[in-house]
Amino acid sequence: MKGSRVKSRDDILDWILLVVFVFLIIITLYPFLNVLAISFNDPIDTMRNINMVIPRQFTTSNYVYIFKENNLIAPLLLSVLRTVLGAGLGVICTAMLAYVLSRKDFYFNKVFTLLFVVTMYVSGGLIPEYLLLMRTLGLGNNFLVYIIPGLIWVYNVILVRSFIEGLPIALQEAARVDGANDFIIWGRIILPLCKPVLATVGLFVAVGQWNAFMDTYLYAKELPTLQYVLYQIMETATIKVDPHAAEQMKNAVSPLSVRMAITIVATVPILLVYPFLQKYFVGGMTVGAVKD
Repeated sequence: MKGSRVKSRDDILDWILLVVFVFLIIITLYPFLNVLAISFNDPIDTMRNINMVIPRQFTTSNYVYIFKENNLIAPLLLSVLRTVLGAGLGVICTAMLAYVLSRKDFYFNKVFTLLFVVTMYVSGGLIPEYLLLMRTLGLGNNFLVYIIPGLIWVYNVILVRSFIEGLPIALQEAARVDGANDFIIWGRIILPLCKPVLATVGLFVAVGQWNAFMDTYLYAKELPTLQYVLYQIMETATIKVDPHAAEQMKNAVSPLSVRMAITIVATVPILLVYPFLQKYFVGGMTVGAVKD
């Protein structure tokens, strides 16, 4: 009798947890499904009611408007190039700096670490950055303006440094006894062991590079990236349709529908890449925070 009561309580608890998890899944997925449905729904129908998870009147006119009436090939290639180069060089520079800061025999270790951490809380603002990039370095409308400012992110440096400090120091000492210098130790020992955290950093930098558009607006309008062009399309999208022309009504677009389609276009590439890096992402975020 007592065992049946315990089992009954466990069943009730399981049902409660099931309901809670289903509710959490619904409220988590609904915004994305709503955006996806609106992007494929007829714009005129969307204006009547935006609450949906499945398109009521399926159409691709929103995507046709984005890709057909705007030349996105060059901005897309530029965005891919800046993302690949920015992420690759960013990971290399971050790993090199993190290795230096992780060395116990580096005399200015604590000083440089403190200076880097301060920059996370105190920023010079937009004006010094603008003067540095545009006047001092002369990077206006230069592709390097997309790469150089994002080479070092302090949070990523701290993340990689914590991971390196968790590695057995005996590996570095053994390599040094065999005659390896710091560069060989970094390239042949540290980097292979840091694959999880480097994949995490690479994902962070790649997402930042892919989503960035303010640097184009401020420094390189002559080198528009995909995000900047999509931003312009979103800002200028208006309903241009004669309500008495049935043919135009079929191809009509609305600002809301265009915004949702642009959101999907900007999000899908990251969603396609993340599953391949998921195991490294989880490992990089957890292993670096645990020490023996």
